[in-house]
Amino acid sequence: MYRYDEFDHAFVSARVEQFRDQIARRLKGEIAEDAFRPLRLMNGVYLQLHAYMLRVAIPYGTLNSRQIRMLAHIARRYDRGYGHFTTRQNIQYNWPRLVDTPDILTELASVEMHSIQTSGNCIRNVTADHFAGAAADEIADPRPYAEILRQWSSVHPEFSFLPRKFKIAVTGAPSDRAAIQVHDIGLHLKKDESGALGFAVYVGGGQGRTPLLAKKIRDFLPEEDMLSYVTAIVRVYNLHGRRDNKFKARIKILVHETGVEEVTRQVEAEFETIRDGELKLPDADIRAIEQYFTLPALAERPEGWAELARAKKADPDFAAWVARNVAPHKHPDYGMVTISLKPIGGTPGDASAEQMDVVADIAERYAFDEIRVSHEQNLVLPHVALADLPTVYAALVETGLATANAGLITDIIACPGLDYCALANARSIPVAQEISRRFASAERQEEIGTLKIKISGCINACGHHHVGHIGLLGVEKKGAELYQITLGGSGDENASIGEIIGRGFEPEKVTDAVETIVDTYLGLRLSREETFLDAYRRVGPQPFKDALYGEAAEAA
Repeated sequence: MYRYDEFDHAFVSARVEQFRDQIARRLKGEIAEDAFRPLRLMNGVYLQLHAYMLRVAIPYGTLNSRQIRMLAHIARRYDRGYGHFTTRQNIQYNWPRLVDTPDILTELASVEMHSIQTSGNCIRNVTADHFAGAAADEIADPRPYAEILRQWSSVHPEFSFLPRKFKIAVTGAPSDRAAIQVHDIGLHLKKDESGALGFAVYVGGGQGRTPLLAKKIRDFLPEEDMLSYVTAIVRVYNLHGRRDNKFKARIKILVHETGVEEVTRQVEAEFETIRDGELKLPDADIRAIEQYFTLPALAERPEGWAELARAKKADPDFAAWVARNVAPHKHPDYGMVTISLKPIGGTPGDASAEQMDVVADIAERYAFDEIRVSHEQNLVLPHVALADLPTVYAALVETGLATANAGLITDIIACPGLDYCALANARSIPVAQEISRRFASAERQEEIGTLKIKISGCINACGHHHVGHIGLLGVEKKGAELYQITLGGSGDENASIGEIIGRGFEPEKVTDAVETIVDTYLGLRLSREETFLDAYRRVGPQPFKDALYGEAAEAA
């Protein structure tokens, strides 16, 4: 993973001291809240319902054990003993005191972490495939390019106050595990006919009030042109993006209202003026960054196959965990382990300080000191020898991190919702917990198969409900919480926006509605191999409407 150089250390330290001074002046009353708000947001500090919230950047979701131990330390010392991992591959603390924030940032800087640009109308944390550098299907590791984008975008003088927040995601495999088509810019690494690396470029995706999928505006962009082309896109957006209405300020609206052809024309014209300038990436620089992300020296461990077979035969629970939470690695003697942060009845994405310390210990001993955060709010150990899986599993069991549900109905994405967020209209966490408990049976989860539920507490869609196979959106109606259901969404390479299925459901009825949807799917699928999403795309919404609303569905 990337290591700070002298410039990085000086830059982050200076930013901490600048913010320390701003906080001191705010606490003395020398800066009004209206003036302080953009300053704190650019440093990841929100004012939530009950307290301040600090969002810490985890660039492209990559951590080492030293860093996650620091996150655990901050949870203990400055918060309430836990952190919340988010869909942006970040971590949030829900209870820090504003006066403590500079000390937190100083401690983060000591392990090469920060909270710069985790909020505000700027380029946010660049995300990537959580299996990057390890996946068996990978064409190229996207993280070097994400790191180049991080360096370029940090406190960019031209792009620090954009019309609205701006999000970039990069993936390097045919299977899109970074949801690039619901980002402002999505970059998909590929090779041309000569074998040269480049990107398919997508622009104008996003969720929220107006969910739209990104449009492909370049099928192949040479890797050396990445920064020039991204600059051209953001420059066109910065010039023409709407600043008169924050609900229509995202680049997706610009693309939608102006037309993808005209936006592409303007981007290409700007690109032509700058493509051979200082932003053109020298091959030597790209390769130098790549050296920070080389695969660890993985020793041959062929004995792991026999040991794994024996352990699976001896322990059905372990076998189920391997089948669900371990994915193929580039090296046949290794696997990629998903650590579920979705225990039955738990808060999706939360991890205690003790759990983070255990993950650090495991990563240090068995996973080459690498940890990833997925946009699905789980943790990943990308390089674990098959021979070590039984030991890793035992350690995870002891700390409540061995739930075998990756990709299943209880692996729910949920935003903090009205329990914490000042913007939310409804709670997300209790709904996720109740659904999780309803479908707690491991046998039932496996019978249902792959099914992604995503829950948002407001239209901002931080829980990615628009791209859930089943999406739940909490709304407020006449002072009460109500949950609107969408079906058929997906954030992968075959991305789709879910369809609103009908009127919303009260909190006490929404889990029953989800169960009705699941039972309807089980009754109409052609075989166990036909997933919920495949079945929905085959039959459409009507069978689900009929099951949920009966005669009212016919009238609608």
